[in-house]
Amino acid sequence: MKLSRLALGISLLAPASLFASPLVLAQTLSGTVTNAAGKPLANATVEIEALKRVTSTNEQGEFIFSDVKDGEYTLHIFASGFAHLHEEATVQSNSTGSTNFVLARSAIEVIDVHATPMHLSVMESATPVSVLSGDTLRRQQAATLGDTLEKLPGVQSNFHGNVASTPIIRGLSGPRVLITQNGLDVSDVSRVGPDHAVASEASTANQIEVLRGPATLFFGSGAIGGVVNVVDQRVPTSTETRGEFVLETQTVNDQKLGTFNVTTGVDNIAFYADGFYRDSNDYETPMAPDVDDPDGEHVVENSNEESHGFTLGTSYLFDQGYVGVAVERFEREYGVPGHSHGDYSSVFADLEQTKYQLLGEYSFTNDFLQSVHFRAGYTDYEHAEVESGFVGTTFSNETEELRVELLHKPMAGWRGGVSLHYKGADVSAQGEEAFTPPSEMEMFAIALMEERHFGDFLVQLGARAERVTLDASSVLLPKLDAHDHDEEHEEDEHDHDHDEHEGSEFVRQFAVDQEFTPMSLSAGVVYTINDSYNVGISLSRSERAPSASELLSFGPHIGTRTYEIGALFDLSEEGEFVLSQTPIDLETANNIDLTFRKTQGDVGFVFNAFYNQVDNYYFQEETGLFAESGHDHDHGEEEHSDEEHSEDEHSDELPVYLFGSADAILHGFELQVAWQTTDNLKLDFFADYVKARLKDGGALPRTSPMRVGTHVAYTLDNIRADLDITHFAKQDDISTFETETDGYTLVDASITYDIPMGDVDLSVYLSGENLTDEEARVHTSFLKDIAPRPGRNFAFGVRGYF
Repeated sequence: MKLSRLALGISLLAPASLFASPLVLAQTLSGTVTNAAGKPLANATVEIEALKRVTSTNEQGEFIFSDVKDGEYTLHIFASGFAHLHEEATVQSNSTGSTNFVLARSAIEVIDVHATPMHLSVMESATPVSVLSGDTLRRQQAATLGDTLEKLPGVQSNFHGNVASTPIIRGLSGPRVLITQNGLDVSDVSRVGPDHAVASEASTANQIEVLRGPATLFFGSGAIGGVVNVVDQRVPTSTETRGEFVLETQTVNDQKLGTFNVTTGVDNIAFYADGFYRDSNDYETPMAPDVDDPDGEHVVENSNEESHGFTLGTSYLFDQGYVGVAVERFEREYGVPGHSHGDYSSVFADLEQTKYQLLGEYSFTNDFLQSVHFRAGYTDYEHAEVESGFVGTTFSNETEELRVELLHKPMAGWRGGVSLHYKGADVSAQGEEAFTPPSEMEMFAIALMEERHFGDFLVQLGARAERVTLDASSVLLPKLDAHDHDEEHEEDEHDHDHDEHEGSEFVRQFAVDQEFTPMSLSAGVVYTINDSYNVGISLSRSERAPSASELLSFGPHIGTRTYEIGALFDLSEEGEFVLSQTPIDLETANNIDLTFRKTQGDVGFVFNAFYNQVDNYYFQEETGLFAESGHDHDHGEEEHSDEEHSEDEHSDELPVYLFGSADAILHGFELQVAWQTTDNLKLDFFADYVKARLKDGGALPRTSPMRVGTHVAYTLDNIRADLDITHFAKQDDISTFETETDGYTLVDASITYDIPMGDVDLSVYLSGENLTDEEARVHTSFLKDIAPRPGRNFAFGVRGYF
């Protein structure tokens, strides 16, 4: 791939401002924001949506915008603990006076979403959205992204030994769930395998957004199951000096964490910096990790990590917008549980990533265009898997991305615009566990998004067309001796020399050049029943091009303890793997979402029900065959005895999984209820459920179990106490070759004491997780049998805001 394409796309944005006419402003727009009792609300945010101008109310609830051109504007007003208000305001020459705006109380926190160019919030969209921010984010943040988000309705984790996890949204994960940072692909290899960590840090984020269900309209076919967007201020949009820091230690793995972020500036130049450092040992469990060895040590081996990173950013702010750049360096060394061979258990991954982002926004003053938003990024990612000091496999991903969103002024009541999107990725793996050949992916897309109010109805429409190419110049079809797991064959196999089955012979080497044209269509309606209730429906048809790993894999994947073979291959009647004659089709999701919400009052709720029919759903089917991993044990160590060698050979046999496609159906619900019982006490309840099955019968593997949970928060002066109780139901709706997973209940609690210290707000906290020391095995995890959740854990920390 060539950087010139990216540079050319960015350079085209620069002359756009030449077409903007001079701004002529003369009037003021002012008002007062109060609650229903008439009490002024300080620090409420007021935004003129069309002008992208933002201010805050003073102690008397007052705000003022100066130099506003005559016309009608929509104000977006919001404050913590209150429902968002969208109110029309008119500015006329020689007009005087101030308007009073009243915010209604909301038990459910209403937070705007940054992931989309259109205005979106938890309580106002036809698309189901969840946001984790503020104190809730800090209280739930973990070392991995999946574990951080798993208390959100509809989101669970594929827990991989406390060192790697990715989110599962409504039963979907991997290449169907896109993980972004400030709207750009995080560009690691976490979607290839569960043992690959997400290269993003929650402890320095401002908020994390989850779009449940297909989000292909905004992000492309890789978001057919949803999007997780990590938002930070690495490209600052304010010169106000503010920041935070955290120091924390934990008992279950002796973790030490330090993190900070700060924003400041001079005149029109803003600066940002953040950094973090985390160090932890292998974590303790309530029971011996391996169910076959209950008397073993209560520690999960290779679950330690040491990671650190820093980000520097700067931006130039002007009346019509901003433009800025940021660079991040992210490094992480972490053990890989379950990634051991014989006596060799010191296996770890060494991850390094450098990320550059260019973000900007420009508001026009002509009669057609309203604003342009642009995001560009370049990421250089690499991680090596190291065993006993030797590098076994190296994964790399070099990605370029550009997104440009042009929004127009309201036309006949319609608001929206066009999105142009380019992404190119060069992914490779080299070494003895490189189960996917090097490949290049390139995607070009154009999308249209529009919305309009028709009285009490909000209509949202969208369409997206993509062109996706996947090129791999050296795809291998090895000679694989796969066999049934019977004693007679095992004896015959072990009579042969071990080197004979290490994949040194190939039936064929060839090039792959695939081209796909995924299309996405979306339509949604939100009906406001009255001031307190609304109902929404969203319909979408989304297509996804299969990933390189789903198509081209052919080799051992020790992270999942399987031998993976892609959909480009097939198993012949003679028991040999050959090139498949079946055409490679797009995966197509037809999704419907129904939403019912109570947005105001001391009691609020959000109920979502969904039905998703996925045609040509790509998934791994167990063949019943086994194959040698081909792993080289010779690292200069002492030789094994004959008995040990025999045991090693048996442990190196991996079950063979073949990617295939079939029609699948996923349906379920999410429920969130919040009750502000008093000013000091708040109760929350949530539940979620998903059933994932093949249309012709049979459950999909590793489907998330049903959950119910409650959260109690009590505040008194400077003290806050939180209690979380979450029950995971038994999962007995399983696929062939899976085993049932017992249910369990997790009890977490924390207490925080705030200490005002001048310009710094200091908080000291003590928290406990899994207080009952419950043995909890995660059904969605590939390491369910050898890596249960951590046992009882206490954390002590200090957090400061300035």
